[in-house]
Amino acid sequence: MSELTLPTVRQRPLDPPDEVTALRQQGTIHRMTYADGHQGWLVTGHAAARAVLASPYFSNRPEHMHPPIPSARMELATQPEKLRVPPGFFLRMDPPDHTRFRRLLTGQFTVRRMKMLEPRIAEITSACLDAMEAAGPPVDLVQEFALPIPSLVICELLGVPYEERAQFQADTKVLASLESKADDAIAALGSISTYLYGLVQRKRKEPGDDLLSGLIESGELSDEDLTGVGVLLLIAGHETTANMLGLGTYALLTNPDQLAAMRDDPSVVDNGVEELLRHLTIIHLGPMRSALEDVEIEGVTIKAGETVSIHLPTVNRDPARFDDAERLDVTRPAGGHLTFGHGIHQCLGQQLARAEMRIAYPALLRRFPGLRLAVTPEEVPMRSDMSIYGVHRLPVTW
Repeated sequence: MSELTLPTVRQRPLDPPDEVTALRQQGTIHRMTYADGHQGWLVTGHAAARAVLASPYFSNRPEHMHPPIPSARMELATQPEKLRVPPGFFLRMDPPDHTRFRRLLTGQFTVRRMKMLEPRIAEITSACLDAMEAAGPPVDLVQEFALPIPSLVICELLGVPYEERAQFQADTKVLASLESKADDAIAALGSISTYLYGLVQRKRKEPGDDLLSGLIESGELSDEDLTGVGVLLLIAGHETTANMLGLGTYALLTNPDQLAAMRDDPSVVDNGVEELLRHLTIIHLGPMRSALEDVEIEGVTIKAGETVSIHLPTVNRDPARFDDAERLDVTRPAGGHLTFGHGIHQCLGQQLARAEMRIAYPALLRRFPGLRLAVTPEEVPMRSDMSIYGVHRLPVTW
């Protein structure tokens, strides 16, 4: 029985752990020992990852999962009753429950709807850059740019007053931290849920032109369901894109030729965004699935009840799928990465995230053509202690 445990230490901030890259060179599916002793699997190959994510024979429900690494929150994984999934938190559901929620929300996040949002995203981006310029260098790009843009956008989309952001941003940080104690994570989820439940009540009395009000008007969801949907969209809608904007800027500042291409050639931007999503892959612990019955993937039998961890940063550098896969190349033809997942749980807000990045990166680089790090690259604190990778802070000057 293998004693492989999940390597988490990155030898270089923008690359997956060397040990996982070495594993992929040996094969695509590996026996792995989880933090609670469970013997499950680690997937490092692109085709195998797609097969797992597309298969209807794997569950995404938390009670089937095992913790991949030791953490202060490990007991939540082994005792999921302590951190119950809110009723509308459809990311952690299987069909048919997942299908019902997904159907209701898919129309809210179409390419056409996101295209209509682009002028407002550009306004928000410009306002953040104005404030950053007025403050003068040096600034923390995370606080002045990467975090406020997606936070403002998702707040407007959902109908959350932006001036009430401080608590949900603090609670999100607790939930994302691998070092948070179980009781703190439970309290943070309770805090966000209480806030969203109150907001639903307010919108029942005074609806607006926003997603939550529209869902209330449809009459298909209970207040508890609406609360869970709101919690998921609010957390996912700002935390992930904020970290892509921060880490992506760090990657460009440490790769000046790539930065110049993104800044100076508008035809590069769409492919550049996809390449940053592929190369950086901020989801560095998971996704995970658990087999509902025996499943064969690439000749390996994954038995019912076994948990599978997909190592997306390594999967997205699989040379069997991407030429010169280790190199950051913003001119690379887009497509193929699994950063937004695959199958029924593929990220609902991916078109919104793309729109935000397509607008924000070039706007930043053109407003501040002399943008550079205000510290050495080694001094930038990386989010190795969080479930979503990125930079804690990004001191910049110009």
